[in-house]
Amino acid sequence: MMSAVDSELVEMMSAVFAAHRGQHEPGEAIAELWGQLGELGLVRLTGSERSGGSGAGWAEAVELLRAAAWHGVRIPLAEHDLLACWLLETAGLAVDDARRTACLLDGDGAARGVPWAADSERVVVAWRDGDGYRVADVDTASLSVTPGHNAAGEPRDDISVDVAGLTGTAVSDNVIEQFTLRAALVRAVQVCAVLDRILQMSVAHSTERIQFGRALAKFQAVQNLVSDIAAESALARAATDGALAEALRSDWSSPNLNFLVAVARSCVGHAASVVVRNAHQVHGAIGTTREHRLHEFTMPALCWRADYGSVAYWDEILTEYATAAGAPGLWSLVTATGDAEHSPA
Repeated sequence: MMSAVDSELVEMMSAVFAAHRGQHEPGEAIAELWGQLGELGLVRLTGSERSGGSGAGWAEAVELLRAAAWHGVRIPLAEHDLLACWLLETAGLAVDDARRTACLLDGDGAARGVPWAADSERVVVAWRDGDGYRVADVDTASLSVTPGHNAAGEPRDDISVDVAGLTGTAVSDNVIEQFTLRAALVRAVQVCAVLDRILQMSVAHSTERIQFGRALAKFQAVQNLVSDIAAESALARAATDGALAEALRSDWSSPNLNFLVAVARSCVGHAASVVVRNAHQVHGAIGTTREHRLHEFTMPALCWRADYGSVAYWDEILTEYATAAGAPGLWSLVTATGDAEHSPA
């Protein structure tokens, strides 16, 4: 399991995002917040101290991501610290104070829906080169960038680059595999955080809202909606925490990790459907208004679950694992006592 995080640090993280959100709309004044987080040592929370990072671990990073998501603050902390800068450090490349994101390029040197690319100073790109992969830290100005946004209003940009003009540094397949798993778990953590916030909002609304002379929470139909939100949120969080615990226990080398990440992402994806639908039913018409904050959490939940692999993609991965295991191996697969022999080809 992940180690406990100092409660004062968690409170400080929450206070910073709460104060920012109290003064700005989601997506506003990012540069100002980035500077404040940098002064607090939170921009590169998990970076090594020798490269200018704070030397913290995933436990602290998870709390930081949860705090930002809980308060509806949209900022590329995960993309910068846990993905881009980690990839640079792992490849033995220098890391400076530039704001970064990261992506895998296809065979044509392109990537679609890259988070925060147009808003970043540099993009860490990885691409297949012969039998291996290469990584390069590229100035965003030298890329062809087509700005875009997801349904939650967050930057999701298309980029392209002539990889023939990049030197790059060779990295192993394991590094790229870990990059994809890290990215997938990052989004699972963020979705779980907004699902928990949606649950809190739904409980508060159903308790405070009076309808036909009594609180909404007194109606059995509403109770069923809220209890399903709670159950789905708990399942998603348990699956995500389990995958994270195994990743950290094994230093991202467990033969079961790909399966556990697929379980987490599948649970998170399906949970988001139930939670978002039920929450809007609980809130009624007010929950669909721009003025109400519910959409700040329901829209990211639906968008984030599709980043780094759609729900259908992760469901297909689970199907392949189950098929490969067969009836005799299913129990060991779902109890995580199996081994890599049951991995899909």
